[in-house]
Amino acid sequence: MTASALSLPPLPALKIGEYTIPVPIIQGGMGVRVSANRLASAVANEGGVGIIATVALSLASKYYKKGKDYYQANIKALIDELQLSQEASPSGIIGTNCMVAIRDFEAMVRTSVEHGAHMIISGAGLPLRLPEFAASRPSTALVPIVSSLRAARLLAQRWRKLYHRLPDAILFEDPNTAGGHLGIRRNQMFSEEFSSDQVVPQLAEWSRTEYGDEIPIITAGGIWDRRDIDHALSLGAKGVQMASRFLCTYECDADERYKQAFIDAKASDVVIIDSPAGLPGRALNTAFTRTLFQGGRVASKCFATCLEACTCREAKEAFCIAEALHRAQQGDMEHGLIFTGTNGVRHTHMSHVRDIFRELMTGEA
Repeated sequence: MTASALSLPPLPALKIGEYTIPVPIIQGGMGVRVSANRLASAVANEGGVGIIATVALSLASKYYKKGKDYYQANIKALIDELQLSQEASPSGIIGTNCMVAIRDFEAMVRTSVEHGAHMIISGAGLPLRLPEFAASRPSTALVPIVSSLRAARLLAQRWRKLYHRLPDAILFEDPNTAGGHLGIRRNQMFSEEFSSDQVVPQLAEWSRTEYGDEIPIITAGGIWDRRDIDHALSLGAKGVQMASRFLCTYECDADERYKQAFIDAKASDVVIIDSPAGLPGRALNTAFTRTLFQGGRVASKCFATCLEACTCREAKEAFCIAEALHRAQQGDMEHGLIFTGTNGVRHTHMSHVRDIFRELMTGEA
């Protein structure tokens, strides 16, 4: 072990609801099926929180045959993923990421709760009814994703009034660095107003003054190494969410060609697209995005009406995002969409999850 490794103080444990997380790292939910049972259980076994992304899980499952099967197949696929992750990490903390913007949001939350998810992280819209859908298992920690102090305040007040509970934690995603769908409009991007440095201290102060520090603040977006974690904690966060850092791991549930795309990418390959969900999204520049930017034909047939609002379905514009993300996860680099945070292009090789945790905790690569 190096001298620098010896000098690193231990990371503090993170308390969320009834759970004490030994390492204050939550693995970000990455769909479609990029973070499923293998990645989630590997992270949980290292003392973090493993997260299964629930969106469109069925597309690579044995249950999905055609459009009408989609919703029931998602439920069955999620049950399988939870069971497999729990078997692989019987003492670990496993959660799910459930998007408000999907039409089976309620079903994914209820299925998560009924089949033992310890935590539900929810964004892509304010999860105002999340406590209602998760009421059958009060021990499940509920962690909404917000883009501002205003959103956090509104949501906490509503939950307290209607459901007599508060969020077990608040997760802020920095849209200037986070991957996938971003919770602000395109014309708001790259503003310091929405950055972690600005918003996290506001959220931490709000939690302290209004709720006696009962609501821990988690920050996400641009978290890559121990320096980033320490900086986040210095801002008042109690923990971090990391997604892109786990993309090029042997345990990540995506195809090897998907992972190789990150190893081959460079900083200029990170682009912003307009998602049919009505949000900007951060992605890798691939054959798919180049075709998209040039106005060419991409997969545009809506097959499952998976989103609450979708320009592909409603206006026959844009593309089917579930299909594009699924194709990439399966290794189709010609027709697939690859979401990424700004740090995704920093990968140079494959790693094991345990080695990433060792580096983050000790400084020993």
